Amino acid sequence: MRWTSFLLALLTSVLLAGCGLLGKAKNLGTAKGKPNFELVIRAQPEAAQDLLQAHLELNRYRHLEGLRRQELTRLVSVADADIRKLLGTLGYFAPTVELVLEAPPRDSEVLPTVRITVDAGVQTTVAQADIQVTSPQEGEKAGSWQRQSIGRNWPLEVGQPFSQAAWASAKAEGLRSLQARRYPTAALTSSRAEIDADTHQAHLQAHYATGPLVRFGALTIEGGERYDNAGVARAARLPVGAEYRQTTLLDVQQRMAATGLYDSVFLTLQTDNIPPDATEVQVPVLAQVREAPLRKWVYGAGMSTDIGPRLSLDYTHHRIPGLGWQAHNKLQLNAKNPLLSTRLYSLPDATGWNWFASASAERAELADYDTNSISLAAGRGKDEDSIDRQYFLRYDLANPQGDKAPPKSSAISANYSWTGRYFNNASNPTRGHGLAFELGLGSTLTPERTPFTRVLGRWQYFKPMGERDAATKRRARLMLRSQLGAVVARKGTDIPLTLLFLSGGDTTVRGYSYQSIGTRRNGDDMIGGRYMLAASAEWQRPIVLAGNRKDWEHTVFLDAGSVTDEPGNNVQIFVGAGSGIRWNSPVGPLQADIAYGFKTQQLRLHLRLGFTF
Repeated sequence: MRWTSFLLALLTSVLLAGCGLLGKAKNLGTAKGKPNFELVIRAQPEAAQDLLQAHLELNRYRHLEGLRRQELTRLVSVADADIRKLLGTLGYFAPTVELVLEAPPRDSEVLPTVRITVDAGVQTTVAQADIQVTSPQEGEKAGSWQRQSIGRNWPLEVGQPFSQAAWASAKAEGLRSLQARRYPTAALTSSRAEIDADTHQAHLQAHYATGPLVRFGALTIEGGERYDNAGVARAARLPVGAEYRQTTLLDVQQRMAATGLYDSVFLTLQTDNIPPDATEVQVPVLAQVREAPLRKWVYGAGMSTDIGPRLSLDYTHHRIPGLGWQAHNKLQLNAKNPLLSTRLYSLPDATGWNWFASASAERAELADYDTNSISLAAGRGKDEDSIDRQYFLRYDLANPQGDKAPPKSSAISANYSWTGRYFNNASNPTRGHGLAFELGLGSTLTPERTPFTRVLGRWQYFKPMGERDAATKRRARLMLRSQLGAVVARKGTDIPLTLLFLSGGDTTVRGYSYQSIGTRRNGDDMIGGRYMLAASAEWQRPIVLAGNRKDWEHTVFLDAGSVTDEPGNNVQIFVGAGSGIRWNSPVGPLQADIAYGFKTQQLRLHLRLGFTF
């Protein structure tokens, strides 16, 4: 037993002696249990206090089981060097450090106390920054401004406080600036920070090498077997021969992902074979993809106060045999407007435009009439980061049901639509604006042929207001929204009801049911009108609810709208006002509003999930 105890004690001593060499390989401070000693740190400034409290090596041994008194003494003796090393990362290289170990008698139940008092002293500042960028294209003017900007925009200017984090960040920022454009193979060839502890000055040196000017080469797709690689390459629109830009590469990657043909897309430059003495090279781009299934089924369920509960089934076929286009089919079931639709579309060409054709059949409650409708369209479209554009031919057929219903009517029109979205967040914006307009020129086909013009404009704006709230750290904002539409045709022309305008509901005038604002015909029957105007103003204020400071908002709003056939004659304005709650859920904002309709003198609940423009 004596030998066993002796060997165990010897092994423990050896292990403890090596603890000072363990560095950060093992986080001893996470151990639980009774502490071996008290640690009191008093350091100035506050940044030094926080740093030592979080990273001092001595603190990691407080809960180490079996820590002996002599080992604690040794740990305290080496703590001075650890403190100075940590403070050096903040730019304090001449601190005053006092360490005291208060050791009670060995038979006392009082724990030893280690008191550390630190005056960090004067923080080192930058006295000189020698920033150099060498390039095999020294005479090339286009890139000279970029190279010179590394020194001009160097973050650690003379006179600024020096810290290890700021030094590392400045070097990394300089390298990122070079690699973001023209020089993806740029490197930091040497760096040095010379510290004069007596004068509290830092002399910095960072030298970069740009490497050759890189231009985009051909795009190669790896992992693509099922779909048209050549067509995808055209849709990606990689500018072969253009100077490398990181943003351009990301745009190409986004365009490939937007085709819907891939579950993942990752683009890299093939720079491994660049000759060491090259001054300008064209580098191929490799796209590594994982293809999406050829067919995809999506089942959905939802609810809104406009149309009630709904079920949906979406079926996508990513490559129609013989045509090569994609097809998206949708079946939507609900009480108010069951819908069956299909949309066929090609991959975008090298200019970003694609062909599409669509068809839909719907039964909808349009004011006082149930209407069966068919719509056919074909044309071209282009979707960019912020702007969507389409021009197309469209055929509409509407067949209202019921007594005194308008006659069955149809029309054909040539249309152009433009939508610009300039929000800071596409699914849950807090600032920015959106603008959209549609223009259609056409003619009715039945019951008679009469030309008409249809225009529709939409606008929405988010403006942060005031200072950040102390509790939520977020700002309130003002939301403004407006819609304006008109169908211009000879008086008495039977326009298909699906082309006329109705208002009311979650996204137009709250306080009124969905599409309940229209114009009166044949006595008291409500029907869509030729002219429509709607506007909203909403104040959105962050709140704390159940301890959640990030996701809840309170709103107050005022909506107004009107629909008429004769803008200058007996126009009625429908006004709604109310208050609501917003929850920024993981799938988009959930809106719950209580609104009062001044015309109906009734309260109405409005629920809506998600944001679209």
